[in-house]
Amino acid sequence: MKIEQIYTGCLAEAAYYIESNGEAAIIDPLREVDAYLKKAERNNATIKYIFETHFHADFVSGHIDLSRKSGAKIVYGPTADTSFESVVAADGQVFEIGDITLTVLHTPGHTPESTSYLLKDAGGKPFCVFTGDTLFIGDVGRPDLAQQGELTMEDMAATLYDSLHNKILNLPDEVLIYPAHGAGSACGKHMSKETFDTLGHQKEVNYALKATTKEQFVKEVTEGILPPPQYFAKNAALNRLGYENVDEVYEKGLNPLDAEAFELLANRTGALLLDTRDPEVFAQGFIPSAVNIGLNGQFAPWVGSLITDLEHPILLIVEVGKEQEALTRLSRVGYDSTIGYLEGGMDAWIAAGKDVESIESMSAADFVHLSNAAENVNVLDVRKPGEYEAGHLEEAALMPLDYINDWTTELKPTEKYYIHCAGGYRSMIAASILKARGIDQVVNVAGGYAAIKAQQV
Repeated sequence: MKIEQIYTGCLAEAAYYIESNGEAAIIDPLREVDAYLKKAERNNATIKYIFETHFHADFVSGHIDLSRKSGAKIVYGPTADTSFESVVAADGQVFEIGDITLTVLHTPGHTPESTSYLLKDAGGKPFCVFTGDTLFIGDVGRPDLAQQGELTMEDMAATLYDSLHNKILNLPDEVLIYPAHGAGSACGKHMSKETFDTLGHQKEVNYALKATTKEQFVKEVTEGILPPPQYFAKNAALNRLGYENVDEVYEKGLNPLDAEAFELLANRTGALLLDTRDPEVFAQGFIPSAVNIGLNGQFAPWVGSLITDLEHPILLIVEVGKEQEALTRLSRVGYDSTIGYLEGGMDAWIAAGKDVESIESMSAADFVHLSNAAENVNVLDVRKPGEYEAGHLEEAALMPLDYINDWTTELKPTEKYYIHCAGGYRSMIAASILKARGIDQVVNVAGGYAAIKAQQV
């Protein structure tokens, strides 16, 4: 028996490769599926099933392409309704993979179709359970994403309580918990950096599992939930209804364009110019109206949170050799409309004599000196509300990056704004968006809040 957790840090997502006696199964695969196919081929195994724990909202799963390429059946839990061929399993249904079995445990609450899969070894002993977004390490799934009819968030949380207590918490304490996400995912609020644990230990440390009543559980799980990112519902729909073949996405997007062709296509299509270079490099020189979301951060979730139209054409500016990585990470959250990239990167653009803009960056020391000496300095703190509440500059206005599309209109184009986040990644995203929208006087505070506080000690 082989169980491999395949963890993708930028999405905080875990897929699983399971193998026994020449047969394999994949749980919650990512969009790019060749790695699963190659793994099975190396092990002389046949992928028999693709198990989905639910209709994922935070990424586009690779179930359709993997099924097409492998011939494996796609399996969902009870109540799932898809537009493609799939097996909608019954609660308690057993699937054989070599010498082991996976038993369907319908665990609604995060979504109505949410399902966990209990793996029993060759001797029939429960070994682990793949809990999807039902049970995380340190948390449980948010209950506000898939409310139906008159059901409220509190109703879904109560359903989740029943699922946990009736299907999972009665398993042996030594059973391993393998969730779909870890810290950094917006599918929960208190997830641990650990990506698996025993059920017994989770009973001791997981705040939600320590609730003594259903009422307490509902209150604690629903308290302090921020609105989901705007792309969540769109990704869930793609996972249920289907999406474009990822190979075609690559073929369309891996279109090298010289500076002249890039500019012409941008003007003709109105494409979003997405610059994925590091924030510090971007600030020194970029194409006018380009937006910076760096590949070296949580690229895909920020794209999903900030770019509201999944079908809007995108033109990429990347470090040379990073074109396919950018396309892959865009496709993971359903952005399949990249139409090309700038061949040779910014060096080619500059060599062609094209216009270049920059964003002023100020050291934390200079910012502290300025804020102490001047009055009415406009400071924007683009961190999340929880970070702001834990500590912030007295003069800073909370303007979370997540909601920049809502608050941009509150700013005055004639004013100068100093922007900071925790370390500099999010503040440069915000500065680039504001610059593209006509707020020209933006200054990024390098090093963010941590560097500013260090200067104030």
